[in-house]
Amino acid sequence: MALRAAHLLGIEALAPDEITYLLDLSDSYVDLNRQAVKHADVLAGLTQVNMFFEASTRTQASFELAGKRLGADVMNMAMQASSIKKGETLIDTAMTLNAMHPDLLVVRHPHSGAVNLLAEKVNCAVLNAGDGRHEHPTQALLDALTIRRAKGRLHRLTVAICGDIAHSRVARSNILLLGKMENRVRLIGPPTLIPSGAADWGVEVYQDMAEGLAGADVVMMLRLQKERMDGAFIPSEREYYHRFGLDRAKLSHAKEDAIVMHPGPMNRGVEIDGTLADDINRSVIQEQVEMGVAVRMAAMDALARGRKERAQ
Repeated sequence: MALRAAHLLGIEALAPDEITYLLDLSDSYVDLNRQAVKHADVLAGLTQVNMFFEASTRTQASFELAGKRLGADVMNMAMQASSIKKGETLIDTAMTLNAMHPDLLVVRHPHSGAVNLLAEKVNCAVLNAGDGRHEHPTQALLDALTIRRAKGRLHRLTVAICGDIAHSRVARSNILLLGKMENRVRLIGPPTLIPSGAADWGVEVYQDMAEGLAGADVVMMLRLQKERMDGAFIPSEREYYHRFGLDRAKLSHAKEDAIVMHPGPMNRGVEIDGTLADDINRSVIQEQVEMGVAVRMAAMDALARGRKERAQ
């Protein structure tokens, strides 16, 4: 099986069977990554270009590592010092890329829809590494893989997504994926950080952590995205932690075996208690990082397979 679309731009376009296929393929790459020799040749002879218009440490490193482990020639373009800064348009950049004949293009961009625009203009497979407030598909997939491995399934779970929902592409992609896989999704946060109309997304909305976390199987904390905030969304970080930061007292309302997640980077003592984040009996935050490499390997493998099949 290969992905039906030529690109991976978001979770919205994926069918449940495609999600399951990507997670199953990711599982095989988890096994590979735990071996002494972490190398495959499924992308041998192909060129992967990483274009990050937004700074990122773990996502860019994860994609670079994923490509190299699959045998691709990987090039990182320093977009902060690129021709875009000199006035070149995104379309001009796409035309320049086409002349270089890459096979896989990984793009992170601060504006929603920018990655989709690039995908329309380039002659290669495009993978969205996060665009504005729109989507972050591989983060949702790695979260799903983490949940499935910890819980043994990815359906009929109660998942609480807590914090800055309004500015989070991670939340959007997770809501879409978890909904497609028949899970009960709860959003918890202050009204200023819950998008208007959120109740129409097929989710439950809470403004109280104790109520929202009651009986939850998974507690997914989100980073306060202060760089996307253009006003006073919270009174103070101290007040935010008191009401919405995850600590053991709040977690006690969830199920005893509930797992704790965070996409990173974490603001300890703001979104989550540091000792709880490091508790190997409850936290799967480090597992999320590990799953990220495997999921990105699977996504690029699947896109390359689909590209090869369409060329035949």
